[in-house]
Amino acid sequence: MSKLQYFAYKGVGQNNLKQHGYQQAVRVGNRIECAGQGGWNPETGVYYKEINAQIDQAFANVDLNLRDAGGKGWSQVFRVNSYHVPINDEALGAMTRNFKKWMPDHQPIWTCVGVTRLGDDDMRVEIEVIALDE
Repeated sequence: MSKLQYFAYKGVGQNNLKQHGYQQAVRVGNRIECAGQGGWNPETGVYYKEINAQIDQAFANVDLNLRDAGGKGWSQVFRVNSYHVPINDEALGAMTRNFKKWMPDHQPIWTCVGVTRLGDDDMRVEIEVIALDE
């Protein structure tokens, strides 16, 4: 049986571990699961205000998180869950644009949900993924 390996990337990841007691990713064998990533600057935690910029940064933070856990990034992602405040055509368009940018050679399964609030007041998107590192 594989053991659990936990990861918290430098900056926001380590700060969240200290402040809130949770890791950013867990690896079990060749499977990596990531905690939801938002549109924050990964070093300072400051959120981008505009929704397109926030979604773009959330995708970059997912990539950072996967690589910190020893993966190769979005090319290994097979499942995406995204949560949006609000969910609208602009947010869906930004998600689709980033899917095409970060995963040009495959399409994952995706669950997209509109919610009333996320973990921080300025948070408008949260993206969690599962990847297979083969």
